[in-house]
Amino acid sequence: MKRTFPLLCALILQPAVGAQTTDQPPPSAADMWRIIQQQQREIQALRRELATVRQTPAPAVEAEAEAEAAAPETPVSATHIGGYGELHYNNLDGSGGASDRKQIDLHRFVLYFGHDFDDRLRFQSELELEHAFAADTADGSAPGEVELEQAYVEYDLRDDLSARAGLFLVPVGILNETHEPPTFYGVERNPVEQAIIPSTWWEAGVALTGRWGDGFGYDLALHSGLDTSAAAGYAVRAGRQNGAKAQADDPAVTARLRWHGLPGIELAGTLQYQADITQGRDPLAGSATLAEIQGVFQHGPWGLKALYARWHLQGSGPAAIGADDQNGFYLEPSYRIGPRLGLFARYNRWDNQAGSNSGTARDSTRVQWNLGLDWWLHPDVVLKADYQKQDNDDGANRDGINLGIGYQF
Repeated sequence: MKRTFPLLCALILQPAVGAQTTDQPPPSAADMWRIIQQQQREIQALRRELATVRQTPAPAVEAEAEAEAAAPETPVSATHIGGYGELHYNNLDGSGGASDRKQIDLHRFVLYFGHDFDDRLRFQSELELEHAFAADTADGSAPGEVELEQAYVEYDLRDDLSARAGLFLVPVGILNETHEPPTFYGVERNPVEQAIIPSTWWEAGVALTGRWGDGFGYDLALHSGLDTSAAAGYAVRAGRQNGAKAQADDPAVTARLRWHGLPGIELAGTLQYQADITQGRDPLAGSATLAEIQGVFQHGPWGLKALYARWHLQGSGPAAIGADDQNGFYLEPSYRIGPRLGLFARYNRWDNQAGSNSGTARDSTRVQWNLGLDWWLHPDVVLKADYQKQDNDDGANRDGINLGIGYQF
């Protein structure tokens, strides 16, 4: 067809055979007959050439284009790279036995790698370097560590239901799954979601994530459980296995229900259970159950976050030191001044030895106030400053200022 087009143009644009210019008399009947016969011969020649072109195999370029059109569609950008990081400066004065903290630290440098195999199957991963430097030193003096926080394959079973398998963040709390610096107030992550939840917390296993109805969502996961000990005071944070040669005698089951059916409101609750929090290593310990509820509210410039979490540990071992009950909560009101500046206050209260079975008095309750501001240079780049004030039962407090810069991309 490409060779036929110039001939058609020539036929249309060339003057008719025997035609006269506008200043000459019109052609006679005999002249018109000759013109018609000549045009008929040219039309027949074009028809023969067109038939020949149709019978000729398509050029390689056209064949390649047809093959591409017939191939299954793939995402324009199948592989994705992102990340986040944060630098902290702490100037805290210790009292009551607590030491000062005067330090600057590249707390985290994180890279995301993801790949879409097709529109239903994908891979997600997150690789993190903490404290800028990690090395295999005999004395353990290197301050940092390299962590693989996520590495899982996810498949969409339906539009409203997906399944994943691998290493993933446990679906609990406000911060555990979304903890990039521009997404939360304050330089340091709130202490309740560190000591009680305990963020950041990832495990290996399988999970389902779905949606239904008007704003409801749910998660159900079976994954490696905690492995804490009496030496660690049965603290839940010390028991994170994070999928690293994790003992799997007693896995954990986590279920979360979410609702965001109204603009500016997100509510969620999580339950987790595992049969033995020490993976069968301690006969004095037993099962562990976590219950957590949370709410995030935003109305115009006003915001509020609230969270409560409680662990109940069975066994005479945890009860003897009050670790059978570990709980905490925080309230965080905030106010946005335009798109760039945000002010916040946060009250945190938590206790990893809140049980009373032992009958002994413990000064284990910890309280911390934070007051500060976040300034977004860009929606993905933020400067942070806050003042920290502690009022712990044991009198060991750290008070002072925290400064930081964070980003995501």
